[in-house]
Amino acid sequence: MKKKPPVSAYEAQKAAAKRAALNALKRAKRLADKAGVKLSEWEGEFLGSVSDRVKTYGRAFGDPEKGAPGQALSAMQTVKLKEIAAKAKGEPKAMKRGRGFQRKKAEE
Repeated sequence: MKKKPPVSAYEAQKAAAKRAALNALKRAKRLADKAGVKLSEWEGEFLGSVSDRVKTYGRAFGDPEKGAPGQALSAMQTVKLKEIAAKAKGEPKAMKRGRGFQRKKAEE
């Protein structure tokens, strides 16, 4: 029996990130199915295409500036995945940003 050569720390981190991303995608889909929440066509396509890209390439984005090295999902993909999981759990939507500290219009 041949032993596999030791895997570098970077390769181990990439493999762990890939497994974590695939598990998170499966978990979100499973939560939505179990709760009976109807995902939009876009959300279903997002889960499927991202999972396919992670399986094929090990990451779901091509531009290295969109995510951290060794991560499988970009920052925005992670945010969207969390939004889909929250929708499946039935959590209320996040508050939309207001006007902030802008000056109010003067009353006449």
